[in-house]
Amino acid sequence: MTLTFSINDRQRLQLAPLEIPTRLLLGPGPSNAHPAVLQAMNTPPIGHLDPAFLHLMDEIQSQLRYVWQTENPLTIAVSGTGTAAMEATIANVTEPGDVVLVGVSGYFGNRLVDMAGRYGADVRTITKPWGQVFSLEELRTALETHRPAILALVHAETSTGARQPLEGVGDLCREFGCLLLVDTVTSLGGVPIFLDQWGIDLAYSCSQKGLGCPPGASPFTMSPRAMEKLQQRRNKVANWYLDMSLLSKYWGNERTYHHTAPTNMYYALREALRLIAEEGLANGWGRHQKNVEYLWEGLEDLGLSLHVAREFRLPTLTTVCIPEGVDGKAIARQLLNEHNIEIGGGLGELAGKVWRVGLMGFNSRKESVDSLLEALRQVL
Repeated sequence: MTLTFSINDRQRLQLAPLEIPTRLLLGPGPSNAHPAVLQAMNTPPIGHLDPAFLHLMDEIQSQLRYVWQTENPLTIAVSGTGTAAMEATIANVTEPGDVVLVGVSGYFGNRLVDMAGRYGADVRTITKPWGQVFSLEELRTALETHRPAILALVHAETSTGARQPLEGVGDLCREFGCLLLVDTVTSLGGVPIFLDQWGIDLAYSCSQKGLGCPPGASPFTMSPRAMEKLQQRRNKVANWYLDMSLLSKYWGNERTYHHTAPTNMYYALREALRLIAEEGLANGWGRHQKNVEYLWEGLEDLGLSLHVAREFRLPTLTTVCIPEGVDGKAIARQLLNEHNIEIGGGLGELAGKVWRVGLMGFNSRKESVDSLLEALRQVL
């Protein structure tokens, strides 16, 4: 018996070859990748269990430990965007009924609340106005009140441009017997971080911001204290794909198949990490700080004010107050359409009130600042 099928050619799309505009990405992410990183992505893929690829995975782990300043054995890149790494931290150490205390001072604190609730946590929150940060005294009071299993804080709040000080928080968490979970999505690679020195137990990030790589391979790390909680779980991790008891066997000595890794994304991440090591971590932090101060000065010369107090501003992302009577979305569209420059708008409570300007990774250069300031002079 022969089966025949007819093809409806009217449904076929006639696509032109791919053509994407060249933009200067000065929003909250992604940022432009270094040419060497893009070249690495064009390397022909090999098998995800090929000995050469397994060696590359080892290099990624080693360099991520350097960038985070940690000795955590389980330090890997999750196959997914930063949100996947974010969910991995919650999924692996949160069990139903666990008290999870989240510091909410922006959009991504609220996302942590939502995720923890989905894994059955007893979620408690402490809040600050968007753009402000928590003091050690406020955190101590909250820990005394709630006695959580996990305290979750956002180091670099992408929605506000504020940097949460972390010195001393890890000591507090040990005093109260809880784990410290930290979002470093907009800080890793551009803002000083000392994971072990600060006593951070879980951290996650992304590839497309301070690391200067396209999105899709996201750093994740667990301390031995966090691993102990994972190993003592009463139930399996609810998220199979992000279960570190399984992923650790792929990234560890066993090299047990777990999933087909995005090989070309890992090529790019490995190259981005190589460039960070070549520059030197402290030099990279200094470059980000120098260039953002140049940006702040230029914005203030244009008569613009900034949302976050100077001592808590991020060197990677700046929130600029939209002047009274100015259509923020129209200005952003004009920058994109006429100058090929992308900046971001506000999220949540800051929607329509601020622009978000990123200077991250390869984009943290004086030339990037000059291009933006000149374009802003014209459109404003």
